[in-house]
Amino acid sequence: MTGWRLEVRHETGFSYAGRVDASYNEARMTPREDPHQAVLEARVEVWPPASTYRYADYWGTVVTAFDVHKAHERLSVTASATVETLPPGDLLAPAGWADLADPGTVDRWHELLLPTPRTALDEELTALAEEIRGAHGTPHAAARAVCDRVRAEVSYVAGSTGVQTDAVQAWRQRSGVCQDLSHLTVGLLRAMGVPARYVSGYLHPTPDAPVGETVVGQSHAWVEWFAGRWIGFDPTNGIPIGERHVVVGRGREYGDVPPLKGVYAGPPNTGQGVSVRLTRRR
Repeated sequence: MTGWRLEVRHETGFSYAGRVDASYNEARMTPREDPHQAVLEARVEVWPPASTYRYADYWGTVVTAFDVHKAHERLSVTASATVETLPPGDLLAPAGWADLADPGTVDRWHELLLPTPRTALDEELTALAEEIRGAHGTPHAAARAVCDRVRAEVSYVAGSTGVQTDAVQAWRQRSGVCQDLSHLTVGLLRAMGVPARYVSGYLHPTPDAPVGETVVGQSHAWVEWFAGRWIGFDPTNGIPIGERHVVVGRGREYGDVPPLKGVYAGPPNTGQGVSVRLTRRR
């Protein structure tokens, strides 16, 4: 299989209404090594300068932690990486409904079968999950049907929701962004008894992107479900995960994988800036 080599540059930061005395931060902006993704180079730079250390969190996401003890009026973090990705693989999965109901499978993926604040469903959505499950003979077929239904019913509208929006809100207003479509899809999958996880990363916007051209991108979100093995799918775009996707983190929902979070002592922040640029090198 022929894949891509992608360079990613992700800059994010905060401005404050005065001097901040100290801040304590975690950045989840480093792509992770995966069977379908090789990280050739990755670094995270911080301003004001600060010592950083890395660790893998509970979900396996690479975290760059740093404390800034010098007074500052803005904080910026720049993550750069070069990643080799592969095109979509075989999407067929062998597991049936009885396999997913096996106590061993349920125990193994217990946390990925439970609702979270952003993925919990109401009665209408729970009934929809039961309807879709009953109409399909395998978990994989039902999962694909969920992705199709969410994409058909919920329009992608930039700025229509915020990071605290949950699946029910996005469904009721029939609009959202990739985070919302992914939360809704994850919630429906779990309600059907299919272990599911939320994935954060990047997506190159151009399927036939020329080599060497740098484009403006953004952080992206999609889903993975377990049906004998883990399968990734992008419900926002209706495509399997392939060479244009770069995985950064996985978890139960967005709250497990925010690109940058922290606490600080000082005046309120007055804004956040985010810039993502992607370059295909091969």
